[in-house]
Parts: sequence; C-alpha cells; structure tokens
Amino acid sequence: MPELRVLEVAGSPFDMGHQHGLAYADQIPELAEERIHLSSDKKWTGRELSRTEVLALGDACLPHHEAYAPDLVEELRGMSQATGVGITDLIILNGFTDFIDTVFNSQSALSPTFASAHPGLDNCTAFIVSPEAAADGRGFYGQTWDMHATATPFVILLRGKPAEGLAFLTLTIVGCLGMIGMNAAGIAVGINNLLGGDGQVGVTWPFVIRKVLAQDNIDDALACITDAKLAGAHNYLLVDAHGRGYNVEAMSTRCQIEEVAHGSVVHTNHCLIGRNIEVERERMPQSRLSSETRLSVAQTRLGAGRITLDDLFALTRNHEASSGICVHAEAPMWIESCSAAIMRPTTREMWAVWGNPCENEYERFVI
Repeated sequence: MPELRVLEVAGSPFDMGHQHGLAYADQIPELAEERIHLSSDKKWTGRELSRTEVLALGDACLPHHEAYAPDLVEELRGMSQATGVGITDLIILNGFTDFIDTVFNSQSALSPTFASAHPGLDNCTAFIVSPEAAADGRGFYGQTWDMHATATPFVILLRGKPAEGLAFLTLTIVGCLGMIGMNAAGIAVGINNLLGGDGQVGVTWPFVIRKVLAQDNIDDALACITDAKLAGAHNYLLVDAHGRGYNVEAMSTRCQIEEVAHGSVVHTNHCLIGRNIEVERERMPQSRLSSETRLSVAQTRLGAGRITLDDLFALTRNHEASSGICVHAEAPMWIESCSAAIMRPTTREMWAVWGNPCENEYERFVI
C-alpha cells in the first residue's frame, strides 16, 4: 500500500464533518450504500430485511445518538451536506458492525429467518501492555483492524483539532468518525467486534470512540462506554498516560469491566465472560477457530513481559499459526488485516499501517 492518507480537520463539529465529506465525497456515498445493502443481507444479520426496514431501524437509532453526543451528530450533518448522503445512511455506515446486531434482534423483519451461525466477516486482535510489562516502563495499546478486504481502500488517519476540546488522532475509514485513537490528554481507545444476540436500537460504537477521545481523564472515558445504551456488542480497550487501563467486554444489555494493572491483556472476537456468552451469537467454526488461535498466540507472545515496540510490530505481523494475527484475504471469507495501530500514551505517539502489517511499513505520528 502507499503511505497512509492523513486528513486534517479543524473547527466546529459541523466544519470538521464538512471538511471530511468534501475530501472523500466520491467514496463516502459508495461505502454508505454498500453497508446499507449488507445490512439487508441475512448472511450478515440473520434476517432478510428490505432497504426500507433497514433505514427505519437507522432512523430509530438517530435520537439515541443525538441524546448521547449531539456534537457528533452535528459533525455528521456537515458530512451529509458535503456528500449528499443522509444522516441515517451515515449512522449505518459508521456503526455497521453494531447495527447488524440491532437488525439481528429486530422484531420488525417481515421474514424472520435466523441464521444458525454468523460467518464472522470481521476480526481484530487487540492488546494492552501495562507499564509493568513494558521493557521501558511505558505501556502500550495496539491492535489489528481486520475486515472484509473491500474495506482496505477506505482506510485513513483522521487528525482532528476541534475549536473547543482536545486534539486527537484516529485510524478510521472514510465517512466514519473514528475507530482506534488517542487524544492530546493521552487517552487511547480501541475495539474488537463481538457478535451480540441482544442488539437494540441505541448508540453505535464509533460515537463511543469519539466521545471517549473528548475526555481528559480515564474515569470519564470509561463512563462513556458503561453509561451508553449500546446498539451492539464490542470489546473496548482503554488506557491512559498514567498507566491505568481497562478492558470492557460490552454487549448491548450487559458489560464486564476488567482493570489492567499488571501484565498484558489480549482480546479477539469471542466473549470470555460467562454472562456475556449467554447472549453471544454463534460463529462459524473457521471464524471461531481464528479468534481462539489469535488469542492464544498473542497471550503467549506477550506473557513473558519486557515488551518492546518492536515486539508489538512483530506480533501484528505474526503468521506462526494456522490462523495468524496478520490475516490475509482467502476464500470463502475474504477477511484481511486492513490496517493496524500501536499507541504509547505517555509520549502521545501512534504507529499506524495501511494494509497487511507484514507487507507494509508502520508510520509514526504524534499528537
């Protein structure tokens, strides 16, 4: 891949969204339409919905986003004006992997045909390295971002400088407010997707990520996750510049908070908490095996401690197992590591890569 595209936006929420929309006015409508189409596909959602039904569910989610983070809805309004893509369409583009949980659990489907298992067309391997486990005493957060290979061309790094609030960096895709990032206060956050059977009309995860990045302390950042009415299931990982960290396995209707004070914590794409497993959707065997194998490999690699940045680069490029952490697109699922990021909050540094980490070079960015 070429060097990672960096988009700088600044000003009011509307201005930042408008600048984002103008920069990618050709790609955002394409991606929004694709994700609305996939939200109608029972291979993704377990239900066969019409476009009208999908958009109606998106409309129902909009008031929850407005109540949760009105400034971020205003950012989408700016993007909408620049691109001609409707607000509801942008909500679905942003929160697609949460929104399909909402669709799955919807009672409005005309044809309520449930899939016995989800193909798992999404993966990520995410990790927190505490200061105690880092070779130089400065902790890290990092992850791969794995998705269907068609998402790779849309990856960008968004550098935001709000007129009021904290500057931030977020690795994301065009039209999406943010996926993995860090702010000027040294708050870093990322995710990996889970399959929830308890999806609901609510707030989708990119709104949570960006609201976290508006906070100047980890307690308020954690509350952005735990106080939200979540539309779907994700695991959130959160660290700060003082060495505090949390792993939050969050389903729509329940969550489990784990403080990371020592060692390293790894999470992939299946629930590890019993009460969350109760509402987890089943994955196809190949997808489940990948998640379990990546978890085991990363835990082994990070378990010895004295972790360096080079160790984390190597981890994201790992191919030592049948289901490597650096995922390459293969039939029939065509999932790949579209990008990856590693952050060191104490120094406000992010290293990010576009495309498979094993085939491309990390680039360094500082807030």
